[in-house]
Amino acid sequence: MDHAIRIKRLRFRAWHRGTREADLMIGGYFDAHHERWSPAELDWFEALLEEQDVDIMGWAIGSIPCPPHWDGPMMQGMRALDFVQKPG
Repeated sequence: MDHAIRIKRLRFRAWHRGTREADLMIGGYFDAHHERWSPAELDWFEALLEEQDVDIMGWAIGSIPCPPHWDGPMMQGMRALDFVQKPG
């Protein structure tokens, strides 16, 4: 898949999660960091989007334990997110 198309697809999926809170957390994280991600980090994020929003948000805010295969530098980055620019 072309890189530009992949980024557009990931941005759409990150910002259309089903709840406004998940949109802001996951979409905001994507917007804040995706330009610096390697192909492997894009793969990680794309796979993460297959998980349930409640799980992703719980792992990111620490209300539920994060499975070891998701817990790493990318999840730590999501945990460190403290401000999201609301689009539009």
